[in-house]
Amino acid sequence: MLEYAFETVDCTGGGGYSLFGGIGLETIDHREIIQKMAGEGWRYAGSIPRTQRAGGFIETLDLVFERECPDIP
Repeated sequence: MLEYAFETVDCTGGGGYSLFGGIGLETIDHREIIQKMAGEGWRYAGSIPRTQRAGGFIETLDLVFERECPDIP
């Protein structure tokens, strides 16, 4: 059986302006979070948009991690 953990990542920092209009967004600290969770035995499983602007820009993501959970007697 697997257990799951979620870490929220902010996507609103940096990025500057796009050549095609609008503001570019980038994630903040996602690599550090993935490294930290891997060190605790978690595997990165994917991401899910958590909050999004009306124009479709994702503001926050939930990074999803999984690991085998110990058998419960």
